[in-house]
Amino acid sequence: MRVLVVDDEQRLARSLRLGLEAEGFAVDVAHDGTDGLWLARENEYDAIVLDLMLPGINGYRVCSTLRAEKNWTPILMLTAKDGEWDQVEGLDTGADDYLTKPFSFPVLVARLRAVARRGARERPTALEVGDLVVDPAARRVHRGGTEVSLTAREFSVLAFLARHPGEVVSKRQVLDAVWDGDFEGDPNIVEVYVRHLRNKVDRPFGRDAIQTVRGAGYRLASDGG
Repeated sequence: MRVLVVDDEQRLARSLRLGLEAEGFAVDVAHDGTDGLWLARENEYDAIVLDLMLPGINGYRVCSTLRAEKNWTPILMLTAKDGEWDQVEGLDTGADDYLTKPFSFPVLVARLRAVARRGARERPTALEVGDLVVDPAARRVHRGGTEVSLTAREFSVLAFLARHPGEVVSKRQVLDAVWDGDFEGDPNIVEVYVRHLRNKVDRPFGRDAIQTVRGAGYRLASDGG
């Protein structure tokens, strides 16, 4: 079985390579997202072990790009400890399974064999909330069949809301998910992006789906008419 490991922690990547080869795997290694994406495109793998936090192109982008190109190689994502939103976004962008760091090597091998057994099956990842369709893999949005053009950050905010339809999410949750927890400016930047989204995906269609819940955050309703 041929496996691609994409992880910028070189000691961990080396340990994974040696351990997997001892288990009978053929292993290629990349230490950044750009090289990982190139290898995934150029070679046929039975599975990919993909870290999320990568230099060059992060794991989300690597996964979503492959899925948009109809590359359905099974992907096991490695996420930060307690990275709940990492896990959710990883699965929504087309990953097959995830494992949190630090992890047990025997568990990784078992998960890897499990996703490989399932094979390269097509897995649509579009999120539907009423007549709003958000496709994280293709990075496209449609409202009632009409495509809506969004910036990359607007798309990320909308995709996060679409993963939690009908739920109230706080500004802090949006910042942690969309800005990778690194945002140190004014948290009201979320309001700016929510306003932009309303002007693009709600008001032109006579909708009021992106709702503000005073003192709590925002909610994406399925019926915003």
